[in-house]
Amino acid sequence: MKATGIVRRIDDLGRVVIPKEIRKTLKIKEGTPLEIFTDREGQIILKKYSPIGELNNFAEEYAEALVQTTGLTACITDRDVVVAAAGSGSRELDGKEISMELDEVISGRETRLINGSSREDVSVTLGHKDSFTGKMIQPILCASDAIGSVILLGKSDKNVLGEKERALVKTAASFLGRQMEQ
Repeated sequence: MKATGIVRRIDDLGRVVIPKEIRKTLKIKEGTPLEIFTDREGQIILKKYSPIGELNNFAEEYAEALVQTTGLTACITDRDVVVAAAGSGSRELDGKEISMELDEVISGRETRLINGSSREDVSVTLGHKDSFTGKMIQPILCASDAIGSVILLGKSDKNVLGEKERALVKTAASFLGRQMEQ
């Protein structure tokens, strides 16, 4: 565990303020759900709660099914990391932090198609350009909150993403969103 040197007092309602610098570094915004854990030494641990992370095994199986159906690379993200990835090039994605551009697409709540001819590009992960030429991104909505995304990725210009892929990512995102509501 990393020491910050910051000390905060508990107020009369039992609240503790998480310093702005830490919230910014960890991308904790107002309304971000946190899990609270304790250990045997009496430490209190706060962890960002990822509802999609709860479906980790299920998300991995769903990504695998998308790969088998399309032959493309597939990944499922929450608002922070790639929760599951399958297919060619999935190692460069799995478990990595998502890019700010992808988080903006998720926040926008609309399907985004990016082909090699498109001027825009959205990196899936933070810190480096990926090698995928085609991307179909569909935000996952749960109780009207954007909580993650389903993404199909093509590595060559032969992988043209169209209506079939759009329907698949919409179906996958809708299904995962409904699973989170249960």
